[in-house]
Amino acid sequence: MTTAAKKPIRRGQESALESLVFDLVEWIDKEPRTYAQAMEAWRTSCPRLAVWEEAVDRGYLGRCQDRAGLARVKVTAAGRAFLRARAVLVGPL
Repeated sequence: MTTAAKKPIRRGQESALESLVFDLVEWIDKEPRTYAQAMEAWRTSCPRLAVWEEAVDRGYLGRCQDRAGLARVKVTAAGRAFLRARAVLVGPL
């Protein structure tokens, strides 16, 4: 998925998808998560896969395996930049 040039987001103007992508990336950034945990936690989000796919397509999240062979989800450098930029643009809610 390609995205157009981003305009600054003002409070009250962000889309529901943008907000959910932020919530997902922020949640994963708080502590290490397995892929199964991420899917279980986001199962009730509607639509769950669209949020997951959007975050992955934007390069905010990645998957890797730990030493035990568990699939892990991690926030990428682009995902951390997204979190920082959104905090600056939107500010405290």
